[in-house]
Amino acid sequence: MARLGGRNAVFAWFVGIMCAAVVVALAVVALPMFPAASGWFTAAYTEVQRFVDPDAVPVAQPEPSASPLDEGGSLDECRDLYDDAMWASLTWTTGSEMTASAEAPVTSAAALVQALQPEVAMTCVWTSDEGSVSTTVAAVPTDAGAIAAAALPTVGFACDVHDDRMLCTRTDGQLLETIEAGSGLWVSTSQDAWHPSAYASRVAASVWDGRED
Repeated sequence: MARLGGRNAVFAWFVGIMCAAVVVALAVVALPMFPAASGWFTAAYTEVQRFVDPDAVPVAQPEPSASPLDEGGSLDECRDLYDDAMWASLTWTTGSEMTASAEAPVTSAAALVQALQPEVAMTCVWTSDEGSVSTTVAAVPTDAGAIAAAALPTVGFACDVHDDRMLCTRTDGQLLETIEAGSGLWVSTSQDAWHPSAYASRVAASVWDGRED
């Protein structure tokens, strides 16, 4: 066969090699997308099967997630104790940090805690350059308020009925302790040197108002 005019064999080989190189380069670039593409095609195929025969492909059920309190307190749970103004005041205090757990209440009334065995839902501990504040929310027997009123005055607390629940307070220098119990709930707070405005009463209101809702 006669060679067509104007065609250069060397040039043709060069172009062929360049084209092959481009194809290889594109394959290398696209390689990371293969798993994603494969997953997409698999998902699409599964959806088609499910549409044609809903019983052919079982729907995967998500694993149930554990409650944050199953492993101790939760920052989200602690956040619910504070109105926006108090939360801002606490978080903006110099050196402020908060940790959440399900630790036992921080209080000098250790004998009462031992007697009532409160089931702790959360303990929220704040520390800052000003001092520390620890609050515990727990479930207790419905007669815990009466037991507290009988036991706590002997260890320096003053107790009185407040909004149908028992409120006991104790002050020792810069330490201010409050224990409030009623309707099967316990809220205790220990404020050491750091005394945010109306802290205990605002937290207690959040707890009992939330229960009423």
